Amino acid sequence: MILIDAVLINLGFAIAYWLRYELELVSEVAVEYYVTLDAYLPIMLSLAAILIAVLGLQRFYVPRPAVGWMDKTGTIVGGVTVSVAILIVAVFGFRPYAYSRLVFLYAWALIILLLVIARVVESILKAELRKRGIGLNRLLVVGAGTQGRLVMQNVVAQPDLGYHVVGFVDDQRTDDIGRFKALGTLDDIPRLIYEPGIDEVIIALPSASHQRIAQIMTLCQREEVGFRIVPDFFELSLSRVDINDMNGIPLIGIRDVSIQGWNLMVKRAIDLVVSLMVLVASSPLIALIALAIKVDSPGPVLFVQVRVGRNGRHFQFYKFRSMKVGADEEVAALVDLNEATGPIFKIRNDPRLTRVGRLLRRLSLDELPQFYNILIGDMSLVGPRPPLPREVEKYEDWHFKRLDISPGLTGLWQVSGRSELTFDEMVLLDIWYIENWSIGLDLKILLRTIPAVLLARGAY
Repeated sequence: MILIDAVLINLGFAIAYWLRYELELVSEVAVEYYVTLDAYLPIMLSLAAILIAVLGLQRFYVPRPAVGWMDKTGTIVGGVTVSVAILIVAVFGFRPYAYSRLVFLYAWALIILLLVIARVVESILKAELRKRGIGLNRLLVVGAGTQGRLVMQNVVAQPDLGYHVVGFVDDQRTDDIGRFKALGTLDDIPRLIYEPGIDEVIIALPSASHQRIAQIMTLCQREEVGFRIVPDFFELSLSRVDINDMNGIPLIGIRDVSIQGWNLMVKRAIDLVVSLMVLVASSPLIALIALAIKVDSPGPVLFVQVRVGRNGRHFQFYKFRSMKVGADEEVAALVDLNEATGPIFKIRNDPRLTRVGRLLRRLSLDELPQFYNILIGDMSLVGPRPPLPREVEKYEDWHFKRLDISPGLTGLWQVSGRSELTFDEMVLLDIWYIENWSIGLDLKILLRTIPAVLLARGAY
């Protein structure tokens, strides 16, 4: 990528030169001010060297988990801006009238564009290779407690990490967690490591197991298998640990929950503005859908259901009716056809769907009335999906964490497989979102929702 970037930086500068001197964009170039491309060659090469050095100092070329092209864009903009500024000061400080300032402005914009495109292509290629099992690190997770599940939920939430979890071992839990296979107890680690195919081991055991952790580390070193340790910090999620120092003395505290206070106000303001705009803009479509439902089958246009929201509060949940009247009463008779895991109920080819309802489900248009739920504060644009009370009754203790924030119209699990994920995987994604929330994360989820809806991945 360093070599590719060097080529793209020079290409961007060459195009900038062509726009200014050959195409004469913005204004014509007087003959006495015409400068050949050869005269710009030292500047081009210097800019490439400076920019790559600046990006290198920011660890731009060091592989880092969970850093996609959108995250790298900010680094690129900052790096190009600093590098071009350095070059402008150097060049115009010595030869103020020899070169065109517009060349540097064009070069700034073009280099940013080319480097961002390169990151997008890189991400697409890596994603395609990883779908084919190429470039994945086969990972064994040691421990299925809070920290072990945290590791696994990050793998589900961020496929760009490039991990494939072979499974986990734990003395307390011997049943699978979603797609993650229980491979035995800690005594099985030597056998699993001796078998080919384990590239890395992540040790996520409680701090009280320090002797066992040391044994596993020694075993990994002997077998030349990479390993990493997740610090326990009294079983706190690392995203909630706040570390400072006082004259070299480490001080460990707990961060506040990310979605509260000012952050909550910002999130709510965005919800209000977007939901109001969508409801107004889609009002003709809403009227058309209501008419189609009325013509297609007898019954009300809206389907109203009690759902569980933030902190367990019940609220009225609205959708366009996509099933025949009385569909809820048929759940017990169809339980054998359930294709979901855990307490949720899903059928790919649900016989209760109406003709219009099937189309609405495929296009996710049945969820348009939920923008009203967002407008009145029952829901948010992004968050965990609101469960039914009967589903919450079957929750394990760790599942309740997903009720700490307002439920959302879309969320991480919707853009990561939707109904194709297991229930435990959905909860892991919801918890990861709660502990890592930011406006940027909401924006990325909303952007990823568009292709997920258009391609109808897992929508049923």
